[in-house]
Amino acid sequence: MADVDVARSGEREGRKNDPEKTREDILRVATEEFSAYGLSGGRVDAIAEKTRTSKRMIYYYFGSKEGLYLAVLEKAYRKIRSLEADLALAGMPPVEALRTLIASTFDHDENNPEFVRLVSIENIHHANHMKRSSEIGELNISIVRTIGEILERGRSEGVFRREIDAVDLHMLISAFCFFRVSNRYTFGTIFHRDLSSPDLYNRHKRMISDAVIAYMTQAPEKPLSD
Repeated sequence: MADVDVARSGEREGRKNDPEKTREDILRVATEEFSAYGLSGGRVDAIAEKTRTSKRMIYYYFGSKEGLYLAVLEKAYRKIRSLEADLALAGMPPVEALRTLIASTFDHDENNPEFVRLVSIENIHHANHMKRSSEIGELNISIVRTIGEILERGRSEGVFRREIDAVDLHMLISAFCFFRVSNRYTFGTIFHRDLSSPDLYNRHKRMISDAVIAYMTQAPEKPLSD
């Protein structure tokens, strides 16, 4: 009962001090904490200290440490899907729309390494926590639908000459953009390259876009007859 009273007191205080801002501050700091140390290594005490709140207040908002971690994942996916929605791709010619989407994905992953780390951590856990979220599944329907619409327009206009599944194309784009960030340090150490240097950044950004467009606009080779 005492805990409930404390939570209610915290809620009243939070409302007085802008609870939405408090919640967003917690999510921001929790993103840094979980992307650096994972779910098991991340400390709610550290998050509470950095946000000048309390563990009880955090649990009031998010229910548990796992609930907070899941909210961080949901926010991370919500951010990239929101960026894509703002691109207004439907009003662009298919090739331009696809290049714009690729560039957005490339820039997002480069500028949000915590997103890449969070997804990598969740893969280590076999997406066990992500499976509890109905929101993440709904959020990611949008990118598949967007790519599907671009492909349909491109094929109807005779620009795209390949038949490819929208999810497969999404994976192709994501794989290159994601790898550059997730494997930056190991790849850079092995091959003595700084993947974040402007020259490599611009070259790789152009390379993935050119590669995807070339694949989509070239007709597949016919198999040799027996």
